[in-house]
Amino acid sequence: MIVKETGLKDCFVIEPTFFKDNRGCFLLEYNKKEFQEKIGFEGDFVLGNQSTSQYGVVRGLHLQRGDFAQAKLVRVVKGKILDVAVDARKDSETFGKVFSVELSGDNNKQLFVPRGFLHGFSVLENDTIVSYKCDNYYELEAEDGILFNDEDLNIDWQIPFDKVTLSEKDTKLKTFKEF
Repeated sequence: MIVKETGLKDCFVIEPTFFKDNRGCFLLEYNKKEFQEKIGFEGDFVLGNQSTSQYGVVRGLHLQRGDFAQAKLVRVVKGKILDVAVDARKDSETFGKVFSVELSGDNNKQLFVPRGFLHGFSVLENDTIVSYKCDNYYELEAEDGILFNDEDLNIDWQIPFDKVTLSEKDTKLKTFKEF
């Protein structure tokens, strides 16, 4: 696997080992030993989630607080997204900084999002399938988030505003200043 820095402390783009021949392809999406050695991740993934979405859907920006904070390893099985991470750790030198990367079923890149980060994505193609692993269980009471169009974060989601589809919950999130 190839690890690339994002400019955000502890957040990495992962290019997994990928083999292709006349039979098809093989992707090694996760190897615990490599993650420990190359990025220092000592956790264990305990949840696996998958979503299917249409063009224009924006999911996020979300996080789990306190004892339920989650690190995530995000990949796209089919289609294309703009994956976004925001460092929300107040004691971090990259607090409030944003990183985005295009993940697709074609480029096979993954984003490792550490605990304490806000995470979200916009869907750039119909029928996009996103799969992600979490190193902690979900707890409704620990859920928090920021409005996707927060003025201070100024994220370009690569979707025209009139084409954005949000969940009702995501329309009621707070601003980064309120966070």
